[in-house]
Amino acid sequence: MTRRSDRALPNIQSARKLWLKTLPIFLSILTLSAFAIFNYQKSSSSIVNATLYALRTSETGKRELGEQIYFRDKFPWIWGEMNQLHGRIDISFGVKGTKGKGMMKFKSVRKTRMGFFETVEWSLEMEDGRKLQLLDEVTDDTFKHTALKAES
Repeated sequence: MTRRSDRALPNIQSARKLWLKTLPIFLSILTLSAFAIFNYQKSSSSIVNATLYALRTSETGKRELGEQIYFRDKFPWIWGEMNQLHGRIDISFGVKGTKGKGMMKFKSVRKTRMGFFETVEWSLEMEDGRKLQLLDEVTDDTFKHTALKAES
């Protein structure tokens, strides 16, 4: 295959127009991918796993949702902030069981830099609008006395 050396050069303006048309598509895909990656990081965190486990073992959770409690959606979306460094956790996500569906909300704060997290809210809002306080059934903070102590 040979090319003529005296051929016309491509129009630079048409390449620039194509680039300007595809840039928004690229940026949209990049943004959606970033959101998906950050949400995946939230959904696989120990906080989400621990709250989901606690919901599975909760009497209220079992009574209202039934057995096999898990994320409501195939690709769960974790709403809210999960900032352990600054002591703020405020998340909610959809859950379902064999009897029903709902939205679980968990909020915990750490008031001092080296302090423990204190659970402020742990609730389950059912599809029919009822809001059940799961924190009320907990008589003692399960993790209150599990501070690691340095060996001497």
